[in-house]
Amino acid sequence: MRQYVTITGVALAMTIGAIQAKSQETRPVYADVSRPVEERVEDALARMTLKEKVALCHGQSMFSSAGVPRLGIPELKMSDGPHGVRAEIRWDSFAEAGWANDSCTAFPALTALAATFNPEMAYLYGKVIGEEARYRGKDVLLGPGANIYRTPLNGRNFEYMGEDPLLAATLVAPYVRGVQENGVAACVKHFALNNQECERSSINVLVSERAAREIYLPAFRAAVAGGAWAIMGAYNRAWGEFCCHNERLLTRVLKEEWGFDGAVISDWGGAHDTREAAGKGLDIEMGSRLPFSSYYLADSLLAAVRRGEIAESLVDEKARRVLRLIFRTAMSGERPWGSLATREHAAVARRVAEEGIALLKNERGALPIEAGKVKRVAVIGENATRSLTRGGGSSELKVKQEVSPLEGLRAYFGESVEVVHAAGYRSGEPRYDRELPPPGNADSLRAEAVALAATADAVIFVGGLNKNHRQDCEGADRLHLHLPFGQDALVEALAGVNPRVVVVLLSGNAVSMPWLRRVPAVVQAWYLGSEAGHAIASALGGSVNPSGKLPFSFPARLEDNAAHAYGEASYPGVDGAVTYAEGILVGYRWHDARGIRPLFPFGHGLSYTSFEYGKMTTDKRSYGSDEVIRARLLLRNKGRRAGAEVVQLYASLPRSGVERAVKELKAFAKVQLEAGETREVALEIPASSLAYWDEAEGSWKVEPGEYLLQAGSSSGDLRQRATVTIL
Repeated sequence: MRQYVTITGVALAMTIGAIQAKSQETRPVYADVSRPVEERVEDALARMTLKEKVALCHGQSMFSSAGVPRLGIPELKMSDGPHGVRAEIRWDSFAEAGWANDSCTAFPALTALAATFNPEMAYLYGKVIGEEARYRGKDVLLGPGANIYRTPLNGRNFEYMGEDPLLAATLVAPYVRGVQENGVAACVKHFALNNQECERSSINVLVSERAAREIYLPAFRAAVAGGAWAIMGAYNRAWGEFCCHNERLLTRVLKEEWGFDGAVISDWGGAHDTREAAGKGLDIEMGSRLPFSSYYLADSLLAAVRRGEIAESLVDEKARRVLRLIFRTAMSGERPWGSLATREHAAVARRVAEEGIALLKNERGALPIEAGKVKRVAVIGENATRSLTRGGGSSELKVKQEVSPLEGLRAYFGESVEVVHAAGYRSGEPRYDRELPPPGNADSLRAEAVALAATADAVIFVGGLNKNHRQDCEGADRLHLHLPFGQDALVEALAGVNPRVVVVLLSGNAVSMPWLRRVPAVVQAWYLGSEAGHAIASALGGSVNPSGKLPFSFPARLEDNAAHAYGEASYPGVDGAVTYAEGILVGYRWHDARGIRPLFPFGHGLSYTSFEYGKMTTDKRSYGSDEVIRARLLLRNKGRRAGAEVVQLYASLPRSGVERAVKELKAFAKVQLEAGETREVALEIPASSLAYWDEAEGSWKVEPGEYLLQAGSSSGDLRQRATVTIL
């Protein structure tokens, strides 16, 4: 006969409590998510064998590193994607695995994010891309990119956030925070001085300590200060040492000076020697060669420690950092579930895209194109229909949807406007390893497009670059500044038959514009991801007022760029080395110092309304070097449309004892105003941010003196000024 025992509510609670208490007694410290991470790390480390510790330090597949199966410590799963979570990759090759459930949202490229000049957008971007990475089971997202735009020929500029260190630093931290709130580590890359793809795996960067500190490192420092859990080393050398095992960068600066407590992960194949990698700051070696046991931080490291050639304490330090990364991600007790390719994610992608679109020129009422004023619009250009989420190297995406500009325009105008299309040119299919000649007859394609343009009330040319080899693509740099595939001649021909040509450029790099005077409007629309077409149509049609600003200067000629002013030694390099002869004078700093007028200056971007800047004042005239300068001005929207303006505040020290830029961006704020609205804008500059790096003393120094503050709409459009004294 069965006997049944009745348990009261109180007794049941006591029983459950006893079970939980017993479980906590037997659970190892490292597995108890309620314990501090450092306690868990030390407990796990004490239980591990040397072989298990070494296994943490190298890849076990293309995109994962091992855990400790004996202890139930999981592996780390990684994914490419500063702009979206990459499709699943096979265990032992870069080929796609062919899954049916790994389509993602493509977010705008980081140049577009930078063009928003909006830290709120950077946080939202990081948050939703982190949600997608979490849903896909990823522990480490390989992004964002924080390298500085030095030359417009760099094939990976589209993955970075412009030429100004303050702009990049201001946006990278909220991106990282957004990603990591999902229990996914942001792996900020490529540390450091990775500013060209040409000879990227071997080129030795020779740069002054001051230029490195003031221009190329601030965004990485901001990421570390913002709590980044992982950093990716760069392929190139710096000061003679490969960046993936560079004692100066990884040990002295990153870990000791900045206090970085996360893991340094190599770029794939970026390590070159067991002793160097073990002793100079690398924690996880990733790559693509087989077998994975052949990595420098794999069997050869294990053997070297056993022979007494490398101290086990070096392995312990790496294992600590990797365990810390695992406990923050794969073994965290506070990870949300994430979500993938949702309508909410598409909405964020579209919002970032709309805020990043920069209106560079608008004359003769060319924009916006209002449905009631046109009946037929000719859309010309291959980029109007081409997928721009494919190609480009490691940032290539497999998307759930991608709305092309042509689709977006047709959806926007509906049946009220006839939208017709001609390619005008062909560029070939995306290729990573080689450049293909454009197929088809270029003359007939151009003739067809010109004939169509002649019949339209307005022409929208959608061109620019794409993700082909030697354009915006990993692995090689561009060969020139102009538009490829005969686009310059095509734009000239279109302007010859229709005075209302709007040029929409999709690219992550500056291009020359020999046809600029012949067209009334130019829009820089970047690579905008899944919602590209809707965002572009909204900006061209006027339901969205463009507010993007250029995160880098557009030079009129390639030789007007600082990296190209000193010959081959400065780019692409001579005898395996590239010398940054321009020093701190990068981008607009170079143009200012040499009196060069750019095609479009850093920070430039127009609106369908206009803004008036009132007088700028500061809260006092003199400040100590540890104080904060507080500047204020009134901003008024003088037009009839709501719009957003980015108020930019630049500082300079005209009477300086050292070389200085004519001016440097030190604060900015994006301000949304209704038509006719006036608002006070407050901007803060820590006096410490006015410091320069004193190479003789190896420290930051705030130079006393009278500083000039200038506020305006771009680096070339400064409207108000004030002076302050730093004591």
